[in-house]
Amino acid sequence: MIFSALTFLLSLFPFVTSAAESDHLFCGKHFLASYQDCDLDALGDVEGVVRALDDAVRASGATILDSCSYVFKPNGLTRVYLLSESHASIHTYPEHGSCFVDLFTCGDNCSSDRFDQILRAYLQPGTVNSRLLLRHTETEELVR
Repeated sequence: MIFSALTFLLSLFPFVTSAAESDHLFCGKHFLASYQDCDLDALGDVEGVVRALDDAVRASGATILDSCSYVFKPNGLTRVYLLSESHASIHTYPEHGSCFVDLFTCGDNCSSDRFDQILRAYLQPGTVNSRLLLRHTETEELVR
């Protein structure tokens, strides 16, 4: 009786599925990087950084839902993307020739390698410190 009532209720809401029935994996990849000794003209060009980051996010395979920016005068930038898969961000420090970038994507359909390649090509950092973390029931660092 209870089972049939539950089955009936669930049939009214076909979009409700259990974790076992979901097509989405409970896992994600979190790419974190610090780019130092960047090309100062590239890093200080707010519109150029935005274009490069837009290209990098799209090249990763992620779907941009929305974005928001704040410019710290004269040319420091924080930009955050809301992705269908999670989020991406950049925080620039032109006065230090450096920036922090972040790409977190759920599932396994996106590529942080492509994201990183495009940003490196634009910013031309002299030094890069990056990590790729696999997040699921535990968090572990993947060898890059």
